[in-house]
Amino acid sequence: MNAVAGALPAQAVVIAKEPVPGRVKTRLTPPFSPAEAAMLAEAALACTLAAVAATPVSRRVLALEGAAGDWLPPGFDVVRQRGGGLDERLAAAFADAHATAPLPMVLIGMDTPQVTAELLADAAGTLVCGEADAVFGPAADGGFWLLGLRRPDRSLLAGVPMSRPDTGRRQLGRLTEAGLRVAVMPELTDVDSVREAELVARAIPGSAFAAAFSQAAASLVA
Repeated sequence: MNAVAGALPAQAVVIAKEPVPGRVKTRLTPPFSPAEAAMLAEAALACTLAAVAATPVSRRVLALEGAAGDWLPPGFDVVRQRGGGLDERLAAAFADAHATAPLPMVLIGMDTPQVTAELLADAAGTLVCGEADAVFGPAADGGFWLLGLRRPDRSLLAGVPMSRPDTGRRQLGRLTEAGLRVAVMPELTDVDSVREAELVARAIPGSAFAAAFSQAAASLVA
């Protein structure tokens, strides 16, 4: 466990894929090439991990499909993803993180490079202080970009249909139906389409993701 003096007694978990061409951000191809889509995925992941690294929590975990690369900063415990569908892999990531460190946790993916340490600290702090049992971050496409739980429970995720316009509504419903007090975070845009990538790049000028998007977009007009 990576204990940090003065940190919140909580953990931040990132669930991600190794940014390999042809295996990540496939909805960006076309117009981008698989290599360009992977470049954007790596930049998004790097920005996400940097935000998590700056978040004052006592443990940071990367639930990874694939192998870690030089994009991984120090201070993360890496665990392998388990399960079939995304609902199962999310539930397993919560369970595996909690088995090593039974602390409240917030989990995000690699699709919101505009996420900040302040947002993540607010989510973790809400759980730590007991204001809520769960924290939910809605995404503009109808999904969700963050889920935080004081205690993992497979039944809160198993069977929730993922990657659909009603995924967020169904996931939030699952939490409230279980009787949990849920705090809702600001809505963020997931990067799944070229338009979404452009919007996010504009929102974080000077970032690694904005630079990667500019490079990929330049190839379309070259």
